[in-house]
Amino acid sequence: MNPSHPTPGNAVAATRWLAAGSLLALIALCLAWELVLAPLRPGGSWLALKALPLFIPLAGILKNRMYTYRWVSLVIWLYFIEGVVRAWGDAPPGAWLAGGEIVLCVVLFTACTMHIRLRQRNARAQAAAAAAVAP
Repeated sequence: MNPSHPTPGNAVAATRWLAAGSLLALIALCLAWELVLAPLRPGGSWLALKALPLFIPLAGILKNRMYTYRWVSLVIWLYFIEGVVRAWGDAPPGAWLAGGEIVLCVVLFTACTMHIRLRQRNARAQAAAAAAVAP
């Protein structure tokens, strides 16, 4: 293999850690946004509870479950939509945080879809190699 290109295993690991990192960053952003940085009400708001559903896929992503990557790539668009709406309608501190939420959602979606694609490609290559070796 060409040394300038990463091996498929490294690319899968990179997308896994990118997905986990962006998910953790999105959780931290949601909590900090609604509790400290720009809450709807002084002292924090109940809207911080929007971070709770993000903890559900965290275990599956850390355990590298393919099913979790698939459904997270669909569910994350709800947070993307919230970010777009609040970027459009909130005052500047909240609008900037909404922009960060949009970026993190796009990074998480890209990492999940690339992870799925790379793992499926590797599985097909392994199956073809096993079929070629088998009598």
